[in-house]
Amino acid sequence: MKIRILPEAEADLARAADFYDAQTGGLGNYFIACLADDIEALKIHAGVHERQHGLLRALSKRFPFAIFYELAGPVIDVFAVLDCRQDPASIEARLRD
Repeated sequence: MKIRILPEAEADLARAADFYDAQTGGLGNYFIACLADDIEALKIHAGVHERQHGLLRALSKRFPFAIFYELAGPVIDVFAVLDCRQDPASIEARLRD
């Protein structure tokens, strides 16, 4: 399977990495590495996750983030990578857009 990270999800990752770098230098790079591993794991586990807001949702192993994706034939489209600590209504609104 091929993974396609859509521009909105790339922006989510960049914003989160900037946030973690502001907390502790280098933590943003660790965040990106961990989420890259979680996204890569979708090649093995895609489709087994529960649906939320119309998309499949995989949880990160190390950070409180969810990866929202969909299967499109042999391609896994990652639509969003969102912090689970935010208001659920804002997550739903983000995924509707």
